[in-house]
Amino acid sequence: MLESSVRLGQLFIMTVSASPWWTPSVHADRRPLLMARGRIKARIASYFAAEGFTEVECGLLQVSPGNEAHLHAFATERIHPDGGRRPYFLHTSPEFSAKKLLAAGETRIWTLVPVFRNREAGNRHAAEFAMLEWYRVGQSYETLMADCASLMAAAADAAGSRVFRHRGLECDPFAEPERIGVSEAFQRFAGIDLLATIEAGGATDRGGLAAMAQARGIRLADDDNWSDIFSRILSEKVEPNLGIGRPTILMDYPIVEAGLARPKMDDSRLSERFELYGCALELANGFGELTDPAEQRRRFLAEMDEKERVYGERYPLDEDFLAALAIMPEAAGIALGFDRLVMLATGASRITDVIWTPMAE
Repeated sequence: MLESSVRLGQLFIMTVSASPWWTPSVHADRRPLLMARGRIKARIASYFAAEGFTEVECGLLQVSPGNEAHLHAFATERIHPDGGRRPYFLHTSPEFSAKKLLAAGETRIWTLVPVFRNREAGNRHAAEFAMLEWYRVGQSYETLMADCASLMAAAADAAGSRVFRHRGLECDPFAEPERIGVSEAFQRFAGIDLLATIEAGGATDRGGLAAMAQARGIRLADDDNWSDIFSRILSEKVEPNLGIGRPTILMDYPIVEAGLARPKMDDSRLSERFELYGCALELANGFGELTDPAEQRRRFLAEMDEKERVYGERYPLDEDFLAALAIMPEAAGIALGFDRLVMLATGASRITDVIWTPMAE
């Protein structure tokens, strides 16, 4: 019943795309998807309650929105009663606040909050969207992989769907996810020996990776660095093959691509980072969390140097977060794009189809 309604809804919305979402006929057609969204949200809450988690609420205004070079924030300003002004940002993730709660003594927490990212657009992106994050103290990032498998199945069941569909691709949400390392995926899908371009400790060979990428038809810019080339190969050659038939967990990212994750014990070139995919769509990004404040500061500054080089701007560091990191216990944490999960579970073609009040463009 739901899948039929969703297909009709997609057809209707495409034919009246100029009509705003609040038009009664458009809303009536979107409503089955939004009702499914509510059921998925309730099922997720039940899952975490059964696992002994505490639901927390993280503030949206932060002194730093995050310190990743290619994440862009919405800036605002706080005016104090005495007229003094201080810049603030709408967070791009609740991560800093959540980790402060781990430092405070919480051990299993989850939150579902709106987050804000500038410069993003398209059928898979929204400037304001819902982020599901959860953290487990004293547990490995592989425990989060098991959580992901359970939540995908729960979302499908709540939506009344037996299969995830997106852009002509299908994925069985009840199947055990495939686990594949990033280096193996680069070799399998791009014919590129990624680890040959990474030294012990994480130093990278830009020239070596560029030569392999160009030999496989990937166009590069003269100022592309190693990470830029990595991202191009990932998006063009690897990601289109992930989460097809069953979910994929792409794991053990190069340490240079994991600014908030700790290194793997058995290979300092790699990190305890993974991403979850369904129907070639990235759904979640998880870590074995880095808890070394000095190393975290070094990585943040390097990211902000890169941001300034590319975009001509940088964000402040959250000194409160770095201080909390010094007493934060070992933990694993993950962020999952809730709207994207709803998209796959309902078969919606656009992220705005599953958001109650999408921002007017």
